[in-house]
This record gives sequence, structure tokens and C-alpha cells, in this order.
Amino acid sequence: MLLKIDNLNVLVGDKQILHNYNLNIDKGEIHAIMGPNGSGKSTLAKVIMGADDYKIINGDIYYNDEDITKLEVDERARKGIFLAMQSPLEIEGINNADFLRTALNTKTKTNVDIYQFIKETEDAINELKMDLNMLHRSINSGFSGGERKKNEILQMKILKPKLIILDEIDSGLDIDSLKIVAHNILQYQQENKEVSILIITHYPRLLNYIKPDYVHIMTCGKIVKSGDYELALKIENQGYNNVKTIKNQNNKESTIKEKEEHE
Repeated sequence: MLLKIDNLNVLVGDKQILHNYNLNIDKGEIHAIMGPNGSGKSTLAKVIMGADDYKIINGDIYYNDEDITKLEVDERARKGIFLAMQSPLEIEGINNADFLRTALNTKTKTNVDIYQFIKETEDAINELKMDLNMLHRSINSGFSGGERKKNEILQMKILKPKLIILDEIDSGLDIDSLKIVAHNILQYQQENKEVSILIITHYPRLLNYIKPDYVHIMTCGKIVKSGDYELALKIENQGYNNVKTIKNQNNKESTIKEKEEHE
């Protein structure tokens, strides 16, 4: 089991956002979480990553069978958890090349060979159809929305995480950029069979290119329905208002993987 979230309850300020949240992701699986605005999807992503402005009331997060609930963001990142942010930050004065090389050195605890780093980075930029000059510009400075999202995927390709969380990576992408981003994500996962992906999105647009093994519908801070890719298509046609809470966790429609909890 790569990721296990067990009865997680989370506060943002004085408001509870996640309610007894459970999710299991095995190695090599692709999961998608969909839901309306305010359902807690982005909160989930940030809590998994360890953002310190979210208070866990109770519950646990396990990664590779290790309890990481109290680990800092950088510790989780070094273990191989990666979050592609919904709104990537602009950081003046630090260029992409220096940032990537420093992050890679920190993760591997070695000084990465500069020539190998340059070649690998330039190859990744070409695969993403980005301008090579972006490597020498301040992080996301003057980048369009689509360029910022591609820059997140560039970081993913260089840092080589084991768990990839994509928080609305499809927003701000035109159809051509969406195809390029999806291709690079899927190619990375296919080349690294034990890598798992958690896609957070409103719409099934990205899921048309990266077909998930499981789709979970989230409302009011918890998963209320799970299924396969067909569930995403039903949501697109019918909307979220027709989603009914699964009361019986053994319902055949539910593919929430809880059996491991009882083994």
C-alpha cells in the first residue's frame, strides 16, 4: 500500500473540511477525485503534502506503511511525494535551473553531475515543448497559466516522485497543452510502474487522456461514491446533484479499497 488515509478529520481555521476521510492507493494505481467547489479536494491534496495551515483533529496518513501524519513538507517531499499545485507560485530571483538542481541534490543527498542534469532537464523541456530559455528565468515569472502547469510537470520529471498529486493540473491548459501534459504524466508512470497518481479535478477532460483505475466523488469533505472511469462520464452528463451517498460500504459500486484494513 503506497498511500493510506485513515479516518482523517481536518480543520481550516474553525471550520471542519474533511470528515472521517478514508482512501487507499496501491502502487501503480491511478485514482481521480472529482467534486464540486468547496468539497475539500484541494484541502486533501495539501494535507497529504503536509501544509501547516491545516489542522488534523484526528486520523492518520500512511505512506509506504510509515505514519507521516506529523512529518514536515520537505520530509514528505524527500520520501517521494509530489504535489503539482493548482496555482503555482511565482518566485523572483531564483531561476528554474538552480531550483531544480538544488531540490535534486537535497533529495538524493549528493551533488548531481552537472552535465547529466543539463541533458536530462533539456530533454524534459523539449518533451514538454517548452522554451529552453525558461530554464534560466525566475520560477514562473511572467509565465502564462499553461507554462506554469508545464513547469510543474518539468519538476515532476526531474525529481522522480513515487506519489504524484495533481491538483487541477488541467485548469488553464488549452487542448494542445493538455495533451502534452497528459502524455508526459502518463509516460512517466508507464516507465515507473510502481508510481501512483492522484488526480484532483472538476471535469473529466484530463481523464480522457489519463484513464484512472478508480474515480471517487467527493462532497462535504468525504467520498460519497466510487467507481471506474465510467463514473466520471456519468458526472459529466448528470452533474453532482444526482450523486447519492453510499450508505453500504460493501455496495458493489463502491471500489474504495478498504479490505486492507481488515487483513
